[in-house]
Amino acid sequence: MSHTRELPAQSRAWHLRSRPVGEPKPDDFALVESELPELKDGRVLVRNHYFSVDPYMRGRMSDAESYVAPFELDKPMQGHAVGEVVASNSPDLQVGDYVVHMLGWRDYASLDARHAFKVDPDAVPLSAYLGVLGMPGLTAYAGLFRVASFKEGDSVFVSGAAGAVGSQVGQMAKLKGASRVIGSAGSAEKVRLLTEEYGFDAAFNYKDGPVGRQLREAAPDGVDVYFDNVGADHLEAAIGSLNLGGRIAVCGMIAVYNATEPVPGPRNLARLIQTRGRIEGFLVGDHEDLRPAFTEEASAWIRSGDLKYRETVTEGIENGVDAFLGMLLRGDNIGKAVVKV
Repeated sequence: MSHTRELPAQSRAWHLRSRPVGEPKPDDFALVESELPELKDGRVLVRNHYFSVDPYMRGRMSDAESYVAPFELDKPMQGHAVGEVVASNSPDLQVGDYVVHMLGWRDYASLDARHAFKVDPDAVPLSAYLGVLGMPGLTAYAGLFRVASFKEGDSVFVSGAAGAVGSQVGQMAKLKGASRVIGSAGSAEKVRLLTEEYGFDAAFNYKDGPVGRQLREAAPDGVDVYFDNVGADHLEAAIGSLNLGGRIAVCGMIAVYNATEPVPGPRNLARLIQTRGRIEGFLVGDHEDLRPAFTEEASAWIRSGDLKYRETVTEGIENGVDAFLGMLLRGDNIGKAVVKV
């Protein structure tokens, strides 16, 4: 059964024009207008309210072999988005339903209804489904509790701690009884945010001196869990401070995403032998089974005010690439970076 309102004939979407070498530049992208296809059986048309910009998208802009297919040149880019169904040719979704899906970077998305995940617009602000209750929140939950095998009393170090994932990791660790939570970030403002708003026990600006020294001062008794969003000197520092039986969950390595030459790895891996330490990389997509438990627990924490979050919202689809470059290259965002379409 088809329900429609006054519908647009055209959609605007960001295309990848050329594969960036090193740091992406505005010229690598173009905002393109195109005709919307006719709505076939089983499909819905969604008016996007917000779309997500994330560090992992830099990897999809290169054609190197990776865990996810690269973006195609001169085609719309993809990523998480949340919006309202404005036309439906599917019995599963009605006009007026709100959904999360993977066709971001555009104002209208036509997709198979099976690839849309229905959400409640009244439970939390819509944009939260891209951040604290979305992929970043589930990443934090799965990485900390499953991959890093967090247990009460652990001391936890998080890099990129003011970002969408890192800020949730630190707070979740505190909520579950961590003995000490330490974060690193890239500005004095972010460091204050970690200790004053998110409840971290200690935080430091990695630009203020060697990470290894600053971590030893912040965690004199060492760390049991390191949640890695940065790699490079942060990973080496964490290995240097790892306690017996310590666990490292590797979520991201933003330090190497724009590198054109191989970045040196940690020089102290031999410490893993004496500490019996473990390093494990992970992808959130492998932990979808945790989503119901995560959504239930995190929603309750948000409602009670125990789990705080920040968002950096950029207005207007035409500023989408600038929001992405600001997040990736300049660290402009505090918390989740989203674009309000």
